[in-house]
Amino acid sequence: MIKVLKPGLQTTVQDQGRLGLYEIGMPPSGAMDQFALRVGNMIVGNHPNAAVLEITYIGPELIFEKDTQISLTGGLIPPKINGVPVPMWETLAVKAGDVLSFDFVKSGARIYLAVEGGIDVPLVMNSRSTYTLIGIGGFEGRALAEGDVLATGDLHERKVAAGTRIEESLIPTFGRSHEIRVIVGLCSYRLTEESKRIFLETEWTVTPEANRIGYRHKGQRLQFVEREQPFGAGSNPSNVTDLGYPIGSIQVPDGVEPIVLLHDAVTGGGYATVATVISTDLNRMGQIKTNEKVKFVSVGLEEALQIRKENQLVLNKIAENIASR
Repeated sequence: MIKVLKPGLQTTVQDQGRLGLYEIGMPPSGAMDQFALRVGNMIVGNHPNAAVLEITYIGPELIFEKDTQISLTGGLIPPKINGVPVPMWETLAVKAGDVLSFDFVKSGARIYLAVEGGIDVPLVMNSRSTYTLIGIGGFEGRALAEGDVLATGDLHERKVAAGTRIEESLIPTFGRSHEIRVIVGLCSYRLTEESKRIFLETEWTVTPEANRIGYRHKGQRLQFVEREQPFGAGSNPSNVTDLGYPIGSIQVPDGVEPIVLLHDAVTGGGYATVATVISTDLNRMGQIKTNEKVKFVSVGLEEALQIRKENQLVLNKIAENIASR
């Protein structure tokens, strides 16, 4: 019911992700901005894990072949229907023959298109998310291309009135500088005390190597504590004996350009991980663009859990507001 006239830079099908498969080396994939995914599905009355389109930097041009309802959440890539600007974070009614297109990105990096019922693609390992590196999930395991036709599914739970809008105070905004909260560890002991300080005090710049696999940052060189490398670790002081990489892990190969590993990254390897982005701030990481600034801010485990709880309370409030209308 949705035909792709133009695919945009990278438009993929994503849901909450392919969870629980780290033991076989399978990353979760899924929406980079899980908050935008969840809210987008709420606004059209979908199940929380209904698949959406994740649109990066340059939006597609899509024609709808039947009447339906949609929502657009995430970064600001201004949407238009039949050439007329339409609001984001709101339930929108579209008619058969309507064309959705986008202007140039204004803020953030990714916008999410939720459609009533969700995007209907086959489940692969219990997820509809696209993992392009090995070509599984989503629409034929790849980003959308001109001429593709997408069907919608049956993951619609309740009707939401057109025009239902999220409270302005609950809508995230994105500038060009970002504070990203991290828990220092697992291998931060490998950094010198001076480099630990530098890591947290530096305003890092996101390089062009910033995608669903990871974001590379340039700034200052970090130094590792000298030691005789243990058996099984590489010769470089940034190497350790292999360990698992949770999503959000930050590694610093050779002490140069910290890399934040994201949803399509490898699940383990031999680089020291000096910190990990807290789960709530992974949403913001997914909205950062090349050449924007990042400052890493250290928080403790209890604070991170409280931040996660507060994020869930915001989602609960949005759900309650929608249900009351």
